[in-house]
Amino acid sequence: MSESNLLKSLDYSVLQQCMHCGMCLPTCPTYDATKFERSSPRGRIRLMREVADGRLDVGPAFADEMSYCLGCLACQTACPAGVDYATLFEAARGEVERRGVAGGLRRRLVRWATMSVLFRRPRLLRALGRLLWLYQRLGVQTAIRRLAVVRLLPRGLQRLESMTPVVRAPFSHQRIAPRETPPAAKHRVALVTGCVQDLLYAAVNRATADVLLANGCEVVTPPWQYCCGSLHAHNGELELARDLARRNLDLYPVDELDAIVSNAGGCGSHLKKYAHLLHNDAAYRDRAEAWDAKVHDIHEWLVKIGVRAPRPSARGLPDQPLTVAYDASCHLLHGQKVARQPLDILRLVPNVVLVPLPEADWCCGAAGVYTLTQPEQSAKLLARKLDYLAGVGAAVVATGNPGCLLQLETGMRRDPRLAHVRVCHPVELLAEAYAAESRK
Repeated sequence: MSESNLLKSLDYSVLQQCMHCGMCLPTCPTYDATKFERSSPRGRIRLMREVADGRLDVGPAFADEMSYCLGCLACQTACPAGVDYATLFEAARGEVERRGVAGGLRRRLVRWATMSVLFRRPRLLRALGRLLWLYQRLGVQTAIRRLAVVRLLPRGLQRLESMTPVVRAPFSHQRIAPRETPPAAKHRVALVTGCVQDLLYAAVNRATADVLLANGCEVVTPPWQYCCGSLHAHNGELELARDLARRNLDLYPVDELDAIVSNAGGCGSHLKKYAHLLHNDAAYRDRAEAWDAKVHDIHEWLVKIGVRAPRPSARGLPDQPLTVAYDASCHLLHGQKVARQPLDILRLVPNVVLVPLPEADWCCGAAGVYTLTQPEQSAKLLARKLDYLAGVGAAVVATGNPGCLLQLETGMRRDPRLAHVRVCHPVELLAEAYAAESRK
């Protein structure tokens, strides 16, 4: 078998699709930052083709360039030839991992902590979440930071500690019953609660369940769910991604459901590709195809079934217009092609006034574990996004992905211009409007 088997195993016509027209260049954050051809989508595709043809070795330079890519998929939206960059990108990163080229902090952290251990074991991940919650709730984190104990740690650990997210208990299984049914159910759906979403934004999952119930959906939510595998696939761990896909296919009663609903842009983009991921697996191929056909983003599903508008006369809603800026999740917009529906949902909420956000389709720098693997570039992209957000003066920033929520929330909390601005998921605003209908 060829040493570069992952790239050579691809349909070679996919590599040849790129016409090198350059339409992707203005949409690529890393090319915008460097102006280096190798840091553009067409440049990376050329590198992949050189590897597939045996003219370039998979060495540190190739690995660094693949790691530098955000995988935001803005290039796919811009591409007139319909190049499937996502498949090429995952194959390239998979080849890097297979060869063991990636090293240092990235390899130790991504491969061991996030890939091989935590995100494959939901009980272990929740146990860590509870420990972090206690660490923060009991004031230990605050005390350590005030006493400057963190300065005694190595620089890399100092940076990681400063990026520790706020864990919000209770988690999803404590907020949502395994099965919740509205008075007149018209649809039966499963709710994917996610990993990061479960630990940091379980309230978003509860809001999603409430919105589904308000729109006649019986909601099935397994209390213990596996990671969707998106982090693994995007970081080259394709076998681990396949293993998680099989576990999820075994967990959910796909044939009994009208839809499998995700409220995370990155997760949903990957969940819709199980058939591609398992196309060589005879035991799971058919189930994966049925799964893909039923996976919907929450905004997409609500619009599809005819979402009910909250009553504008409901008490408890703000009397004054609530200005909201929507920042698109890259994988929701470019991966799933869900662009209009989140805006449609936000327009349904009484008193909400949408304000245009420049570069709403530009990556915020979250990109999965990009904040850990490429902290400098991630910080630059976040700063750019915060400048635009400060300029529009919105009271609320809404986005449909937990990684984006975390990235924006962290940056805005540290920015005096934006410290008072709320960050939330669009379904939270809709759920609050429904809840206001029942208030006396």
